[in-house]
Formats: sequence, C-alpha cells, structure tokens
Amino acid sequence: MGDMLTQAERSRCTILVVDDEPHIRRLIEVNLSKLGYKIEQAADGQECMEKLATSDPDLVLLDWMMPRKDGMETMGMIQADERLKKIPVAFLTAKGQDADIFKGWESGASVYLTKPFNPRELITFVDRIIYARLHGEDAGGDDETVCEV
Repeated sequence: MGDMLTQAERSRCTILVVDDEPHIRRLIEVNLSKLGYKIEQAADGQECMEKLATSDPDLVLLDWMMPRKDGMETMGMIQADERLKKIPVAFLTAKGQDADIFKGWESGASVYLTKPFNPRELITFVDRIIYARLHGEDAGGDDETVCEV
C-alpha cells in the first residue's frame, strides 16, 4: 500500500494523545512525531476536555481507564458536543474483552486498538483516519477543512 500521506500532509495535523501513563504518551509521541504529526498530550479525560475547549485536534487517541474522567465518559462528552463530535476518536486501551470492544465501537470510536499495541499498527490506523479526513472520506459529511492549511 505504501505511504498514504506525505510528511507535509502529516505536519499539518495535530493528534491529542490522552493517557494517564506518561511512557505510553511518550511512545505514541515518538512514533507519530517522527512522521511529522504534531502531538498534544493530556493525562486524563478532564485534561482532555480542557484542551478541547481551546484546541481542535484532527484526531484524539483515548485511553479508557484513567483517573478523574475515564475514556468512556470523555467520549460521551465529545459526542454530545456539536463542535467536538466531528473529531475522530480512536480508543487505545488495555480493555480487550469483546464486550468492551463492542462498547467502544458503539460509543462512536473510529478505531479500537488494544494494549499492548504494535506501533506500526497504530501508525497505519492514524494515517487511514487522517487520510480520510484530508480527502473528504467519512469526514462528517460537511466540507469543513481538516488539518491546518
């Protein structure tokens, strides 16, 4: 399949990584920033919502099990907000039971990946979501520009 996106395309896009484990956030940041993505971080759902109040990332990578506001509660708040619900959310969580995965998909997640994860798999899914947004595929049905120009 080759590279779907150029580094220039990736460098216009911001990904918000939400996880209470600093080493997981750092692992994701290292893998995605070397491809050109801009990375923002939040340590829990509360901090995620605070960041979303003033920023508009192109993708949110969301852990489920976190203090203060967990991922499912955060996802509900994102989906309930007209401005935020257009932002794709990918769960990246240790909750790998079938019922959990189904609940994640049912919540509106674009992708559901379980930990431990393969960084190449994560990159593939991130690229697919960003590619779809940049090229108008499944981008929420409007002509809104995604990724900064």
